Amino acid sequence: MLKVATVNVNGVRAAFRRGMGPWLQQTDPDLLLMQEVRATDDVLREHLGGDWNLAHAEPSIDGHKGRAGGAVASRRPIKDERGDIGPERFAGCGRWVEADVVLDDGTTLTAVSTYVFTGEFETPPRQEEKYAFLDAITARLTELRADGRHVLMCGDLNIAHREVDLKAWKANRKKSGFLPEERAWMDRLFDSGWVDLGRRFGGEGPGPYSWWSWRGKAFDNDAGWRIDYQIASPELADSATSCVVHRAPTYAERWSDHAPVVATYDV
Repeated sequence: MLKVATVNVNGVRAAFRRGMGPWLQQTDPDLLLMQEVRATDDVLREHLGGDWNLAHAEPSIDGHKGRAGGAVASRRPIKDERGDIGPERFAGCGRWVEADVVLDDGTTLTAVSTYVFTGEFETPPRQEEKYAFLDAITARLTELRADGRHVLMCGDLNIAHREVDLKAWKANRKKSGFLPEERAWMDRLFDSGWVDLGRRFGGEGPGPYSWWSWRGKAFDNDAGWRIDYQIASPELADSATSCVVHRAPTYAERWSDHAPVVATYDV
């Protein structure tokens, strides 16, 4: 069995200070995919500890340093890694990292950790940047899937796909993260064969949500968004046996504003 966890850590230093370590030890994933790492390789390795193989895309361009960074930490060997999604405009943004992980039977799983731009409906250039990144994801996933390998894209996509994926959907119909164009992109992705494991195993909803604001009573009232995903190629999805959100028991026990999404695969 292969256990895969993905989470936006909202800064790995802060996450471990708040209690990520005990969760990691108890969950014991084979693959840990992280977004918003906000740290160097050395700092990340120091916090993870143990014997992890690491693919880490640190942001290197202005506007992304200190607020992005993606990583794939693996207990299995990583035979290759790539830190950019393709288009030059996104080089060094720290929002896409691929790791080719060797499975027990010798086959390859390409695990991707991505952190999609938030976007901003009221600021067209920022929203267009998000759409361009989504187009780049489509193109890259098509390339990866072309040779028949297992592909798993995990991360904070900053999009709630359906009304059941956020509590206050009526109030957010004109907000980035729930715009018709963003949701249509997800429709096309899933219509082409990619599988949203959170929804497959989470039932028809509402929820289970994976992000809640730190402010107010959002967490206590479960007024959240489901924006963190494990999206698998069809053959890999067929091997999945579970996918759950590790929601903290209480507000005080949260170590990120996101909750981990953890899936198991019989591969």
